Amino acid sequence: VIHQSKMGRRPARCVRFQKNKPYIKSRFCRGVPDSKIRIYDCGAKKTNVDVFPFVAHLVSDEKEQLTACALEAARVACNKYLVKNTGKEGYHIRTRAHPYHVIRQNKMLSCAGADRLSSGMRHSYGKPMEMAARISIGQIIVSVRSKDVNANHVIEALRRAKFKFPGRQKIMKSNKWGFTKFDREDYVKGRKEGWIRPDGCSVKYIAEHGRISEKNHVTHGQ
Repeated sequence: VIHQSKMGRRPARCVRFQKNKPYIKSRFCRGVPDSKIRIYDCGAKKTNVDVFPFVAHLVSDEKEQLTACALEAARVACNKYLVKNTGKEGYHIRTRAHPYHVIRQNKMLSCAGADRLSSGMRHSYGKPMEMAARISIGQIIVSVRSKDVNANHVIEALRRAKFKFPGRQKIMKSNKWGFTKFDREDYVKGRKEGWIRPDGCSVKYIAEHGRISEKNHVTHGQ
């Protein structure tokens, strides 16, 4: 009786580089195991946009692939540090990279007499084994918003998350207000004048054009 030995996970160097086209789960590529990362937002994710002005990003400095396992490990490491140092309600982590690319592996027999049974590199098109996210240079991997007093804790949490990824990443403090697209000065001005309205953890921009009603009646500053 021949048993196929259960090999451990292959290291990141095997799947790190973007070699081929994106290969996604479809009706042609079936039997793909579920992604390891299932939660992309954690912490106080329903906290109002006004409460968390500070935001920092973990930005990739390489064109590469990050496995779902690595993304989950980074999320856990970041979350654990922030829970300990800022409390459960003191931060909101958002994983911005999603693993859609399917990684295949050509499994080999590694038991006695395997050389006579296995086909080696014949028919070497592998079986789907795990998922990975395809990352480009300058792409944000993880973002964290928090209060200004917790800025150093957020940066340290992202530094710890970096150790879970291959390649080089940079931690960047943003000039934006939280997860919005507005700079801090514009945000404060917009909230005072009423052309920015809170909408969960983001905001709505109330434009000057369109029909005038009670809902969108705003006087923009000259």
